Amino acid sequence: MADFIGYVAALISTFSLLPQVLKALRTRSTRDVSLGMFLAICSAGFLWLIYGIMLSSWPIIVANSIGLMLSVTIVILKLRYG
Repeated sequence: MADFIGYVAALISTFSLLPQVLKALRTRSTRDVSLGMFLAICSAGFLWLIYGIMLSSWPIIVANSIGLMLSVTIVILKLRYG
């Protein structure tokens, strides 16, 4: 049951980044996106991923792998589209 709750929480929090990625790709604008915030999110996601690997916790590993990819995508789009 704990893993199930972890996966549900991971899905919700991870895919909450998807609308931002899609909007940035569609509009080619990231003017209102905070680079500092997304750099912090990337750093935290990377550390959570390492933590999950150390614990062999698949909900943490999966969620933070996807979240980190989405966050890095937003940072790249921010640097590209400003």
